[in-house]
Amino acid sequence: MLDFGKNGGLVPAIIQDARTLEVLMLGYMNEEAWEKTQSEGRVTFFSRSKDRLWTKGEESGHFLEVVSTHIDCDQDTILIKTYPKGPTCHTGSRSCFNTSYNQNFIFELAAIIERRYSFPTSDSYVNKLRQKGLNKIAQKVGEEAVETVIAALSEQEVDFINEASDLLFHLLVLLREKNVALETIAENLEQRHNG
Repeated sequence: MLDFGKNGGLVPAIIQDARTLEVLMLGYMNEEAWEKTQSEGRVTFFSRSKDRLWTKGEESGHFLEVVSTHIDCDQDTILIKTYPKGPTCHTGSRSCFNTSYNQNFIFELAAIIERRYSFPTSDSYVNKLRQKGLNKIAQKVGEEAVETVIAALSEQEVDFINEASDLLFHLLVLLREKNVALETIAENLEQRHNG
């Protein structure tokens, strides 16, 4: 249960991208904003400057769709994992914190591949791979693995980075083809590390 009594009726709400885990923004909620967020599944803040409830995206259409909410141990801060529907910052940036790149782009790339599977287009490389079937996708991962090894042993660093990127991309496609989420691999690696 959130404690709205500590800070004049407001609690900080940290907004995090559920796919990439990137922190997108910080806002404040009163009890009414919290209840609206829970009931509508879109993040609503209490705007201190406007002195009213404010649903993120109400003007831009860049809503923050709630995936999960987490209350901290002192019951005075909320972490909200969201699917952002466009840039989060009013400046047009992905995050209000102006990070130089998406630190977890691999998770975002997995989500892009998922969208290509869900909504295939004829010009999509992912769709072309998918049409060739599991055997060809797996073969492509093997080819990229060999090219990565060759680049690691005999070529310049930029070649190795490019080949490793190709390998990772094709592995993500293979994971999707096998219906195994990247999060499942991350959880498995964590369990093996802690085991």
